[in-house]
Formats: sequence, C-alpha cells, structure tokens
Amino acid sequence: MKELYSIGDVARRTGLSVSAIRFYADEGVVTPTRLTEGGFRQYDVHAVARLEIVRTLRDLGAGLDDIRRVLAAEMPLHDLAVTHLRLVEDQLRRFRARRAVLRTMVRQHTTTEQVSLMHKLVSMSDDDRDRLIDQFWNFVTDGLDVHPGYVAGLQSQRPHLPEEPSTEQLEAWIELAEIVQDTEFRTALRDFFHRTFGTEKGRLMASPEMMDRVERHRRLLLEARAAQQAGVPSDSPQARDIAERVAADSAELVSAMTGEYDIDRARRSIVEFDPNHRAAQWLAGSTGLKLLTKYLSLVATVNGTPQPALDPDRTAALREWTTAALRRSAP
Repeated sequence: MKELYSIGDVARRTGLSVSAIRFYADEGVVTPTRLTEGGFRQYDVHAVARLEIVRTLRDLGAGLDDIRRVLAAEMPLHDLAVTHLRLVEDQLRRFRARRAVLRTMVRQHTTTEQVSLMHKLVSMSDDDRDRLIDQFWNFVTDGLDVHPGYVAGLQSQRPHLPEEPSTEQLEAWIELAEIVQDTEFRTALRDFFHRTFGTEKGRLMASPEMMDRVERHRRLLLEARAAQQAGVPSDSPQARDIAERVAADSAELVSAMTGEYDIDRARRSIVEFDPNHRAAQWLAGSTGLKLLTKYLSLVATVNGTPQPALDPDRTAALREWTTAALRRSAP
C-alpha cells in the first residue's frame, strides 16, 4: 500500500500552512487522497507534488482557475508562464516608474502638483513623448536662418525611452521633460542658436559640409575619450597616434572655415591651451552651450549612449590626456 501523509506532514514538506492545504482541498484544486473514518485528510506523494506546484504557481501570481487548468492538463505550463511573465514585466515597469518619481520627490522639494506631473511624464506613450520634443525643437528653431539639414539634425537629438528603462533613465526623462517645457530654458536656448548662427560665419558652420566635418571630429574625440577612460597611458604609442589625429583633424576643421591649414598651430592650440583665452572663456561661460549640453546629456542618459563631447568635466580630463600625449610625441 502506498504511503500516505497526514496534513501536518504535508505542511512540513511543502511549506504550506495547514489552513492553506485545507483551502486548496475545499476549492477542488488538490483534494486529499483519502479521508479517514475520523475525517482526517491524508495525501499520497503525487498529491504532495501537486501541492508543491500550486505553492510555486501561487508565489508567481497565478490564479486558482489557471492553476486548476494546468493541473488538469487543460493549459500548457508554458502558456501560463508566458502570460504571467507579461504581467510581471508590466508590474516591473510600473514599479520602476513609481521608484523614479519617488526618488525625484526625495531629491527635490516636490509639490503636490509636481508629483502629478511627474507621474504623467513617466506614463507618457512614445507618441506623446515625440510630440513634446517636437514642440520644444519647433520653438527653439523657429526663424533660424540656416540650412534645413542643420535644423533636421537638431530635431533628431531626441530621447528614445527603452521598453524596460532603468530608474536612472526614467529620472533623466522626468528631468528632460520638465526642462523642455520650461519657458526660460527654451527661450535661452533659442536665443543662443539665433546668436550663434545669425552671422555669415555661423551659417557656414551649419552647412552640410561643415556638419559632416564636425561629426567626423566628434567621432574622433569619442575615440580619444574611450581610450582615456580605458586607462590607456598618455605616453603610449596608441595615445600619441590618437592625439596626432585629433590635432590634424582640428587643423582641417579650421581650414574648412578659414581656408588656412596649419597643423603646427593646431598642435600648439591643444598643448598650450589657455583657459583665460577669450574663446576658451566663451566656451566655459556660454549659458547656451551649458543648456545644450544639459539637454544632450539627459538625452544620452535616456538613450544609454555616450555623453556629449561638450561636457565640461569630461572635456577637461580628455584635454589633459591629449595634451600629455602630444607633448610626448613632439620631436
């Protein structure tokens, strides 16, 4: 005769409480193998195994109806897993969104109205986010007299929140969505673009040819930054090669604007960088550049891409590394 276990033994084996085992029996999920004359419930090893399955599925959030169907072989376990995985992932997304809002509330002095706004921001659809960014760039570039391709390039700098964003990405999106709706931020950035590109030289900088050159230089700087952050020594052949290419490309970039190619001057401008020089002070103190860097930095965080080359702290560290490499490669 097969061995039977009392309800107390089953509770110890499965980790379920006696009351839970009785509940599943009363609900017809797993009934006792045998009832004694005194009304005591007894379970065989198969019933114990089914109760262990019930406990696992309940822990994973499955309902009684679905569990009954699985035990009766009416629903494949795989289908149940797919359904509940989708539910769990939806819950995780909601929890990440809530955590992002709560962490932002803790970090800031948040009003009741702001809490409601933040919740709406993290709950936005992709189309809603696109419309918000479209409104921002349409305002910033309105009346900007430059090549249409440059405006299209600006408008392409937009966040794409992944399907399963991290808390950091959600927090960056909340901050980004807030600043693009801030009138002072939008106006200051629009004024910066109109001042910078409102001259003949500025319009030249925004031409397709120059933008291609600038993009090539940006990629080279990203290569240099990756090497610097990876710990490549500034006196190594790799560092010297990258630094020389940065200098040569800088000379070509200046040549495209002025018609004069001077590699030695480009090298000196890097090695002898003067933070008090008028151009350097403008770069360091430009409110417009800081606002643009803020926007691009948040976009990069949301998208999980490298931070912009304009970031002041990163730029300073890279400049020191490049300068050291050029000095060591000097004849």
